[in-house]
Amino acid sequence: GDMMMDFTGKKLGQVNGLAVHDRGFYAFGAPVVISARIAPGDDGLVNIEREVGLSGEIHDKWMLILQGYLRSRHAQQFPLSMYASICFEQSYGEIEGDSASAAELFALLSAIAGIPLRQDLAVTGSVNQTGDIQPVGGITEKVSGFFSICQKRGLTGTQGVLIPKQNIKNLILTGDAAEAVGKEFFIYPITNVDQGISLLSGMDAGKRNKRGLFPQNSFNGTVERKLRDIAGRIKGYSS
Repeated sequence: GDMMMDFTGKKLGQVNGLAVHDRGFYAFGAPVVISARIAPGDDGLVNIEREVGLSGEIHDKWMLILQGYLRSRHAQQFPLSMYASICFEQSYGEIEGDSASAAELFALLSAIAGIPLRQDLAVTGSVNQTGDIQPVGGITEKVSGFFSICQKRGLTGTQGVLIPKQNIKNLILTGDAAEAVGKEFFIYPITNVDQGISLLSGMDAGKRNKRGLFPQNSFNGTVERKLRDIAGRIKGYSS
């Protein structure tokens, strides 16, 4: 109860990421809350961990990749004009690596769209600028760690993890975790951002039609409409 985290319901701009704590002879996985908040502005994406010196070089690199993804996917017809902050809540050590990049992106997209995401699912995976989900390390520890905490809090029958499809071959579960898979605990292999956001939001991600437009009521359509609205407000204030 000391770590403030939800394992049921939905939250806006918040995702349970999966981290590995390596203590040399022993490594274990544990979830961490990743939150995102946005507002109109020209500051772009602000990595709170970097601002206070707790972000490694690889993690800093991913923040630039995230902005590249947003511009190429959602901001071709208007400027990307926003102030967005991303934070690992209740984290007091250095954040390194890109294995939380998918979770960070999902939290940011949720904040932009104003659409809450499921908290009974945790996420691990790296993302590239085209939206592909890339494999990560420590997959067994991460999945086992989230299952262990869900089990202690009481399994609801809907909890599970989103992992890169390429990591399925690396996942080795034993004991209660292995027995619960497919019954009380679920593993969702994903290959791209759209698959992940559909599972987390319960909405159709949406694909562009022949006119280059996302369906209006889709998740991607909502993200693009909100970003366009923010860009319009920034232009109105500056004119």
